[in-house]
Amino acid sequence: MTQYGFYFDSARCTGCRTCEMACKDYKDLPQTIAFRRVYDYEGGTWTDAGDGTYTSDTYAYHVSLGCNHCAMPQCMANCPSGAIEKDADTGLVHIIDEKCTGAGMCVETCPYNVPVLNEETKLGMKCDGCADRVAAGLSPICVEACPLRALEFGDIEELRAAHADTVDGIAPMPTGDETTPSIAINACPAAKEPGDTTGAIANEKEVTLVAAGA
Repeated sequence: MTQYGFYFDSARCTGCRTCEMACKDYKDLPQTIAFRRVYDYEGGTWTDAGDGTYTSDTYAYHVSLGCNHCAMPQCMANCPSGAIEKDADTGLVHIIDEKCTGAGMCVETCPYNVPVLNEETKLGMKCDGCADRVAAGLSPICVEACPLRALEFGDIEELRAAHADTVDGIAPMPTGDETTPSIAINACPAAKEPGDTTGAIANEKEVTLVAAGA
C-alpha cells in the first residue's frame, strides 16, 4: 500500500492561513469548523545585561496542520462504531458518515486535534487528504493554494527521500511515537522539539475553534 502524506516547510510558512481558507472554501465548511489549522508558536525571554542593554532569545514560527493520516491512527483505534478507515490504496484516513454515531472519541483521542464534531449533524468530520482530488491526479487544495509553496503531498517515503533531514514533529505537536504520522517537516531554525515547554500557542482560541468573543 502506498502511504500518502504531507511535507511541510516551516522555514517557508508565513502563517498567512491561505491553506486553511482554501480548505474551508473547497469543503464548504462553516465558520466554527476547520480541517487545516495554522498554529502560531511563540516563546523566549529578555535578559537585562545591567548596563542599560538587553538581549533576547525570543522566537515565533507557524505550523500548518491537517490530518497526518497516521500509520497507527488513534482516531480509528478508538472509534466505537468502526466509522474510521484507512484507504487500502492511499493510506488516507477518512470517516464513513453512515457508520458514525457521533460518540466523539476521535475528537478526544487524536493527539493532533484534527477531528471535529459537527454540532448540527452530530457527525465526526476531518481532513481526508482531498481524496476526491487525489483520485483525479490532483494535489489537495491546501497544497495548491499555498503561495509560499510550503506544502507538498505524495508518497510519504518519496517526500522524505526528496527532502533531507525532515522530522515528524515540532512544537506544539506531540511526538509521533504512538501514531507514526505521515508527515515530513523541514524544521525552521527557531523550531522547538515536540513537548517543548519554553513557548506557547499564541492563537489557542483560533485553533481550538472557540467562537469569537468567548
